[in-house]
Amino acid sequence: MEYITAGESHGPCLTAIVSGVPAGLSIDQKLINADMGRRQKGYGRGGRQLIETDTAEITSGVRFGRTLGSPITLTVRNRDWENWTDRMAVFGTAPEDLQREVTPRPGHADLVGVCKTNSEDCRDILERASARETAARVAASGIAREFLAAVGVEVYSYVVSIGSASMNEDDPMMSAPDYKPLDIEMSDVRCPDAAASQAMMDEIDAAREAGESLGGTFRVVARGLVPGLGTYATGPDRLTARLGAALFNIPAIKGVEFGLGFEAARRFGSLVHDEILLKKNAFTRASNNCGGLEGGMTNGMPLVITAAMKPIPTLMTPLRTVNLDTLEPEKASKERSDTCAVPAAAVVAEGEVAFVLANAYLEAFGNTNMSDIKANIKNYEKRLRTMSK
Repeated sequence: MEYITAGESHGPCLTAIVSGVPAGLSIDQKLINADMGRRQKGYGRGGRQLIETDTAEITSGVRFGRTLGSPITLTVRNRDWENWTDRMAVFGTAPEDLQREVTPRPGHADLVGVCKTNSEDCRDILERASARETAARVAASGIAREFLAAVGVEVYSYVVSIGSASMNEDDPMMSAPDYKPLDIEMSDVRCPDAAASQAMMDEIDAAREAGESLGGTFRVVARGLVPGLGTYATGPDRLTARLGAALFNIPAIKGVEFGLGFEAARRFGSLVHDEILLKKNAFTRASNNCGGLEGGMTNGMPLVITAAMKPIPTLMTPLRTVNLDTLEPEKASKERSDTCAVPAAAVVAEGEVAFVLANAYLEAFGNTNMSDIKANIKNYEKRLRTMSK
């Protein structure tokens, strides 16, 4: 199962095409649009969210609410396009009064992009490099999430820290799977701890007043996974490799940890590796320090991944840059932007993780139709129960 997106931040629309979807999967457009709405929320978001109310329109691959086995096309309209029709016209010539973006922002794709493409306008780059593109990813990932739900897998996320404000957790690898998604969604920063949520919002308020931006960390959790997804045989196909790559392709993600992550490097082995137990005729672990992954495969424990997002590079108090026309020092350009988008990034990360996990299931249990896939999973689980008796 793969997706590709197209479209610019201020173009007419964003488009996603999802291929490799098995036939017979029930699709609920309301659930996809609910995820679109979750991506737009979060304390610290900017003015663009007041303009857009994102919804995804499915125009192929689904009939009477069920997938056909053919590519699925989803379209997300950009309402702000009405204000940009002259500056983002597909054809014609640029207006004489067009203001080119010639003051690239530090930390963004602006400068490196114009160097790569030989463009004279940073807008040629920033329109596609914008995190607005992730709206199409969330729309596409709704298909993967529907598939996972059909095979008994739940994926969710929560924010751990924003700036210097963080949530205290004694053993997050074991406690994260017990957090209630409703508690997370009721928080303005998608954090299940009320006191930590308030501290994070205070950090965002202070950053906004200072013309600054903030990053943070979040966790993605997957429950209900069967053991053995992924492989130990080839490095690029290990689930750790695929999940890491998927999360790093989200703009602004600078670090990914599985389970204890870097903390594991500071402990003795006896305090890192999860002892194997047999309970109720099933293999389990005494702890979940590895975050549900061993040898590049799921081990039946909840998957727990932590990711770090850098602050957004668009600042209301801009940093120094160089004017591409005059080659003189200048302040970087300002686009309408967020103060903090960590809660939104967490929702995008859910989708990226969902795609990787969906593919792991399709590789293990077939990819033609849902009836055969579910039957294969049932037989696999039956064999595992026989092994542990």
